[in-house]
Amino acid sequence: MNRTAKRALVLALVVVVGMAFRVSWNALRDIAKAIGADNVAATLYPFVVDGLMALALVAALVLTGEARRFALRVLAGYTLASLVLNYVHGLLPELHAESIGWSRLAEGNLTNWALVLLATSLPVGSIYFGSDLVAKVLHHRPAIEPDKQESTHTPAYRSTPEQDGSPAEQPEPQEEVDSSFVAPVEPIEARPQLAVAAEGTRPRRATGRVPAAARSTRPTRTEVELLAEARSLTESWPVERLTGEGIRKALRTSPAKARIVRETLKAERERDAAAAVAG
Repeated sequence: MNRTAKRALVLALVVVVGMAFRVSWNALRDIAKAIGADNVAATLYPFVVDGLMALALVAALVLTGEARRFALRVLAGYTLASLVLNYVHGLLPELHAESIGWSRLAEGNLTNWALVLLATSLPVGSIYFGSDLVAKVLHHRPAIEPDKQESTHTPAYRSTPEQDGSPAEQPEPQEEVDSSFVAPVEPIEARPQLAVAAEGTRPRRATGRVPAAARSTRPTRTEVELLAEARSLTESWPVERLTGEGIRKALRTSPAKARIVRETLKAERERDAAAAVAG
C-alpha cells in the first residue's frame, strides 16, 4: 500500500470515528443533563467518557505487560459504560427533549440508583485512570533483552581467546618474498645444509608472553564470583532460559564455566521449589 492510500485510509478512519463520537456525544450530553449537570458540564461530559477510551487505546499500544493489561481493562470498562448510557438514552424518549431538566433514568428505584451512580462516577474515574495511564506512558521504558545487549557490546572489549575459550596463539607475520630474485642452484653436497635451513625457516608458534594490547582487561573471576554474578543476572529468568549459551553471553565467560554455573543454578531452583512445596 502506497503513501497516498495510507493517508486516505487514515482520513476515512478519522471521519468515521468523528461521526460515531457525534452520535454518542448527543446521548451522553442528555444523560448528563438528566443527572443534574448544567449546559457547560453536559457539553463536556462526552469527552470525559469517550475521550478516556481513546486515551486508553493509545496507552495500550505503547505499554507492555501488566501496564498494557490495565489500559485494556480501562478501555473495556469505559466502552461498556458508554454503551449502557447510550442504550438508556434510546429507551427514554423524554431525554430527547430540548428543555430537559432532572429526570429519572429508569422506572425502578434500584435500577435508577445504579444508573445514576454509574453516570456520576465516570468523571471521577476519568481523573484517576487517565492520570494513571499518562504516568505509566511517561515512565515506560522498553525492555532490553540481555542477549541483544550482549551481542552489541561483546566484540568491543573481549579478546579472541576469551570469546572462543581457546588458548592464545599469536602467529608470526610472514615475510614478503621478492619473486624477482632467483636463488642460485646449490651443488649436490650442500643438500644437508638446505634441509637444516628449511627447517629453521618454518614459522613457529609464539611461546612467549601475550602482548599487553591483546590481553583481556577483565580480571579472572573465581567460580564463587561467577556464581554470585549469575544469581544476580538470572534472578528474573525462567528455568527454560537457563541455558549454557545464555549464561555464557550474560557472564562473558567460557562455555565450560557457563555449563557449571547452569547446573548449579538449576539445582538451586529445584531445591528452592522442593522447599516451597514442603513448607
